[in-house]
Amino acid sequence: MNNVDISPTVSFDANQIRRENIRQVLMLVRDALQERGYNAINQMAGYLISNDPAYISSHKNARSIVQSVERHEIIEELVRFYLEENCSE
Repeated sequence: MNNVDISPTVSFDANQIRRENIRQVLMLVRDALQERGYNAINQMAGYLISNDPAYISSHKNARSIVQSVERHEIIEELVRFYLEENCSE
């Protein structure tokens, strides 16, 4: 019998996976901060500017989760998203 692999090749896009991970982290942190009554945008901006994790609540492990991603990667993704969404020519 002829064993022919007919399954399609799956393309792996590491950059897309990294971007999706950052998006998930930001959404989780936003939700946790809002549940605690914080202004999530102000708190996350404070963290990103200062690198002080005290801006992020430990509620739902949000502080540890946001620190699992390099701060500069979050900033790069935010700038990329903003420019792609708002500055298309």
